[in-house]
Amino acid sequence: MTIGKWIGGFLGFINAGPLGALAGIALGALFDMGLDRINQPGTNSENINNAYDNNDFSPTGNRQNTSNYYEGQRNSFLFSLLVLASYVIRADGRVMHSEMETLRHFLRNNFGRLAVEQGEQIILNLFEQQKHIGLHQFREIIHKSCIQISKNMDYSQRLQLLNFLTMLAKADGQVVVVEIEALRNIAIWMGLNATEVDTMLNLKKDDINSAYKVLAVSPSATDEEIKKAYRKMALEHHPDRVAALGEDIRLAAEKKFQEINEAKERIYRSRGLS
Repeated sequence: MTIGKWIGGFLGFINAGPLGALAGIALGALFDMGLDRINQPGTNSENINNAYDNNDFSPTGNRQNTSNYYEGQRNSFLFSLLVLASYVIRADGRVMHSEMETLRHFLRNNFGRLAVEQGEQIILNLFEQQKHIGLHQFREIIHKSCIQISKNMDYSQRLQLLNFLTMLAKADGQVVVVEIEALRNIAIWMGLNATEVDTMLNLKKDDINSAYKVLAVSPSATDEEIKKAYRKMALEHHPDRVAALGEDIRLAAEKKFQEINEAKERIYRSRGLS
């Protein structure tokens, strides 16, 4: 990581758009430092921007620009996670002490100690901005931010982002109706299916019906339909699909992948499949 920060250096697609505006408020000097790095002498920012537009990162391309791109994608992913988390946490119009403890626990377990201090400060700044402009206007910014995310992250990365949000919502042992509604809104705004939320909320339950819900299939589905559904989900949620975003994100993604496999094993055992 650059400059010793959890989020730092090149900030990727959050340099612009609604996420860029929030980053300017929430990251402050750190955000400015990221912009300075992009524009400092010797850094070909035009090539970097073209790389974002063209997705041209072949091994024969500019290695520095490629590194900058992946750093930017990682930091954009992490900041987007905190922005959307601030919306989910305040979905009921308030922030409870237990919710902040849940956030700290989530950040520490998934991204390490450094993420707790910086992540908490960023999300507190986002809460202040939400109070300043009002819930309705902040909701519109979240909507536009999700559209920005959908244009800059591939499907698997957006799925993992939604998965982290559902993990956060479940961390205190309960998910209230307003949180579920917020998660479904985010899923739709990011170009995903709202049913993905229901699938993710059923992870880690031991009964067979929950296992079927994890794979988004009916208990009456054929064996071949079960296998097809598992292959599709395993491909979409494989940790390697987000490996370019950093080792901490890939390791966190392994938790969901393991839970999907456990659900599959329960179904296969009940049906005598191999």
